[in-house]
Amino acid sequence: MSIGHYDGDQRARDNAYHQGTVWPWLLGPFITAYLKVHGESREARSKASEWLRNFEPHLCTAGLGQISEIFDGDVPHTPRGCIAQAWSVAELLRVAAQIHG
Repeated sequence: MSIGHYDGDQRARDNAYHQGTVWPWLLGPFITAYLKVHGESREARSKASEWLRNFEPHLCTAGLGQISEIFDGDVPHTPRGCIAQAWSVAELLRVAAQIHG
């Protein structure tokens, strides 16, 4: 059972925390694996760059230059949790360097 929105009382949020919310730090290992599977091709790097670009508007939304802890799994993928999660920022920076390095 997937819960696509992280909201409501404490119990509802606890139920949603690992059952439908999006953890942006996981995009780092996903992109690394994607690039490896696709041979680090130009097309794969382009697709990975596109995924990262989707975070650009968020960098000015919650905390300047930060990535939130989690996002709703359902559209419009509202940021939730703490406004600045170090491992989310670190993983997106790491794969940006991998893509463009």
